[in-house]
Amino acid sequence: MIESQESITAKLCAFARAWHSRQEGSRIFDDDLAYDLIGEEEYSQMYSLIRSGFDGSSHYSPQETEQIIRTYMAPIPLSRLPFCEGSLAGFAAEYGNIQYVICGAGSDTFSFRNKNRRIEVYEADHPDTQAAKLAKIRSLGWQPGRNVHFVSVDFEKERMSEKLLAAGFDPAKKSFFSILGVTYYLTLDVFTETLSQIADISSPESALVFDYPQRTGKFPERVKKLSEITALLGEEMRGGYDYQEVSRALYSLGFQVDTYLSPVGVQRQYFDGRSDGMRAFENVNLLSAVFTGGYDFE
Repeated sequence: MIESQESITAKLCAFARAWHSRQEGSRIFDDDLAYDLIGEEEYSQMYSLIRSGFDGSSHYSPQETEQIIRTYMAPIPLSRLPFCEGSLAGFAAEYGNIQYVICGAGSDTFSFRNKNRRIEVYEADHPDTQAAKLAKIRSLGWQPGRNVHFVSVDFEKERMSEKLLAAGFDPAKKSFFSILGVTYYLTLDVFTETLSQIADISSPESALVFDYPQRTGKFPERVKKLSEITALLGEEMRGGYDYQEVSRALYSLGFQVDTYLSPVGVQRQYFDGRSDGMRAFENVNLLSAVFTGGYDFE
């Protein structure tokens, strides 16, 4: 199942979104609320963590720190979010009144950036992580719309599908699910259990988006370095998945792959022509799938 609490790496991804939105020049994805939500204190903590080499062993210059962010921290979250939200926008335009479930929402800001009130948003997250987020929201004076629902789930003890249904999620409606940033730390069998719960409450033509690391055998140098960084932070990356086994797992649950971007496709879509040298990760794939199975409403 997905991570039980917001991890340090998840906070670093939120930091990367905030950092990118504050940069001059072309933005891949402008999360203009990310900095406000994580706050100045956490932003400074994450910057200091990076500058210290993640374990206090270094003291990089500001220029070196910025390069580390561009190289290791920013590319993955900055590519998967426009892929996800672009797919969501197309889905909403096609079907009108839809439900959007953000699995492991963390510091995601979509609920407050979203202008389409026909999207019913369900943020599913661990009770502790969600309580901290709601406290920040209250301190900022932000008012969630009536179309936003916060669903606390202890992923190790509770089924997300059951908690969503209890919160008013309607399995008869067209729904869009995102699971971003979690596959790096899960075996495919564990991740498939999450997909199974989504299939259980999906109506036909509902959609799913996620990112996943590609099994490459020997890690490319940058991927190896990122895995060393996450290990320093207490989060061990797995070896990744093969596309064929991912597609088989999806098919077995009633999903069919709709859009697939390989690392080459991600580079072409989001990073070609940039002057800052930021580029797609060599092993990160982006995928959307459509649920073709049925749901027994009896």
